[in-house]
Amino acid sequence: MLLARILTATVIVASGLVAGVLFSTAIGVWPAMRALAPDRYIAFHKSFGRRYDPMMPITVITAVICDAVLTVLSEDMVPRVLFAASAVSLIASGFVSQTRNVPINHRVKALDPAAIPIDWVDPRAEWEKWNYVRTVFAVLALAGNAAAAVSVV
Repeated sequence: MLLARILTATVIVASGLVAGVLFSTAIGVWPAMRALAPDRYIAFHKSFGRRYDPMMPITVITAVICDAVLTVLSEDMVPRVLFAASAVSLIASGFVSQTRNVPINHRVKALDPAAIPIDWVDPRAEWEKWNYVRTVFAVLALAGNAAAAVSVV
């Protein structure tokens, strides 16, 4: 079925982008951000998030919708379960993002790097922990989608 092939290609690209961005952030960008002085961290975080904030939720939602439709369209049990599990993993990644990382992002973006409050509590350790959690969910979703795609070949 042509629709299933298009959706499968779309879900591989979308979940690959989500996993790739989060993985790249975890192993490349984040260690550099963690090492910055607080004022430079805040300035960098404000700039960095501007590009990701609108695109990441759109990409996650696109992948979840494709996974949900593919779960329904799949005739065989293996891809059906894998697409469903991938959707759940993406929802979990998005949930962690929206309830843990995004609130921290908003708090950091509200700060003036030149006037950090004396009682400021550096959120980097907490942000890092939740970033790893959402990254694991995203990579699991990509692996599930890839496995589902090859199981129907």
